Amino acid sequence: MRGNQAAIPTAYIVDDDPAIRRAMGYLMASAGIQYQIFDSATEFLTHYSPDMLGCLVLDIRMPGLSGLELQDELAARDATLPIIFITGHGDVPMAVKAMQKGAFDFIQKPFRDQQLLERISEAIKASQQTHTETIERSTVLSQWETLTSREKEVLDLIVTGKPNKIIAWELGISRRTVELHWARVMEKMYAASLAHLVRSHMEL
Repeated sequence: MRGNQAAIPTAYIVDDDPAIRRAMGYLMASAGIQYQIFDSATEFLTHYSPDMLGCLVLDIRMPGLSGLELQDELAARDATLPIIFITGHGDVPMAVKAMQKGAFDFIQKPFRDQQLLERISEAIKASQQTHTETIERSTVLSQWETLTSREKEVLDLIVTGKPNKIIAWELGISRRTVELHWARVMEKMYAASLAHLVRSHMEL
């Protein structure tokens, strides 16, 4: 097993076959991909953390907790880690079902090393993008929560494109007061422009 920092993009490999685990470890090392290897879905779950980055390379058929059951368990935990299933020919119907439930991809045995590495690379990029978007949404929400009730009302009207005088009329306040609220909203939301403010509001 290599790597122990959840924040580092990692290929988490789960397979009950020792030969497959060794081969996958050599392949990841040769490609310079950070990896961790687990011999069962249950072992992976004991190490699972919501802040894991990377992807899960998962055998679909395993004794005990199967790959599909692990997928269900991770979904119940709102996990966003992309899953690439490794399947035998007879497992294709199950793999299709896994895709319908949100799996990133499935690859049939025997597979080309380069094919797997490419899909792992793409899955890791997707995981990083999701992680970045999650952080951005969390940041925007934290900023929004610093607004007063009146500032939130002004924000909701600003992003509709209504002019200040209309906002003032709808809220029963002066145009100058709207301008003051607008300035505070821009400051608290760290918005450099109206377009930036609109994008932040859409995140909410």
